[in-house]
Amino acid sequence: MDLSKGKPIEITHKKLFDEYFQKYPPEISEFTFTNLFMWRNYYNFLFIEFKEHLILFSVDYLKNRKKPINTASIEYIYFFPPIGPSPDKIIIELFEDIENIEVHRVPEDICISLRENEKFSKLNLDCLEDRNNWDYIYNKEEILNLAGNKYRQNRRWLKKFLDNYNYDFQLLTGDLVEKCKELQLEWCVMRACTEDESLEAEHDAIYEALNNFEKLGFNGGLLCVDDKCAAYTFGEMLNNGTLVIHIEKAHMEYDGAYQAVNNFFLKNCCVDTIYVNREQDLGIEGLRRAKESYKPIQMVKKNIIYKRSVENKTK
Repeated sequence: MDLSKGKPIEITHKKLFDEYFQKYPPEISEFTFTNLFMWRNYYNFLFIEFKEHLILFSVDYLKNRKKPINTASIEYIYFFPPIGPSPDKIIIELFEDIENIEVHRVPEDICISLRENEKFSKLNLDCLEDRNNWDYIYNKEEILNLAGNKYRQNRRWLKKFLDNYNYDFQLLTGDLVEKCKELQLEWCVMRACTEDESLEAEHDAIYEALNNFEKLGFNGGLLCVDDKCAAYTFGEMLNNGTLVIHIEKAHMEYDGAYQAVNNFFLKNCCVDTIYVNREQDLGIEGLRRAKESYKPIQMVKKNIIYKRSVENKTK
């Protein structure tokens, strides 16, 4: 496998990525072209095609952003799970051919297949649960209707917004993109994004998506109160039955705006979807509480595959 042939992701690659995702429908929220494109500069993604698989990797991410699990060397290459018919077999080949790599965001079913491969133990590989990156899956009708005692608090916030504000919701069009960008900038200023690397990176990624709204073709919604924008969101179909929400932001001035923009978007967009993937909580306590408040029916478990050190093997 010749990683030197890796190409950076460009907007012209959308057709290629979409073809792979249509042929091999993903479960993990990372695998839409919109998501990969908007975060491509943060991760410094490169991709190659290899044995009917699409392979994404970064030679810089672990070195620049975080420490690898096995710190014997800082020159680790960061991979996402291969997209294709046999990702488990390609992962084995990666570890056979390349020194010092880790494969992140690996779904549980791939880990199960890997553990059944005798080369998995011979290569001294392990799957480590990556709880902070597990996706939250919801039944769309449940989080839309918010019926029953378990949704009491979210229902109260939604009612508070509906009762107190003169609001207008519109599905996102090219003419509304600038208003989303204005709200995002205001949101970022209020939260001092320039002092938080993760928020600043998210801000840049959001602008990448919004600046390419028409070419990327995702769905979105904008919620305004009087003449001022209160919240926006955007997402797209992840697979035939699941809508993934990439971004949801609301102005703190409007109580219940988060619940309202979620409700209006689900009512007006992708109406045939059965499930909603609201992505991960990244280990952020407040974000975890918010996602748990909508009562997920399932978590999409993701793992990190790495090679254990000789010292760990003997323990």
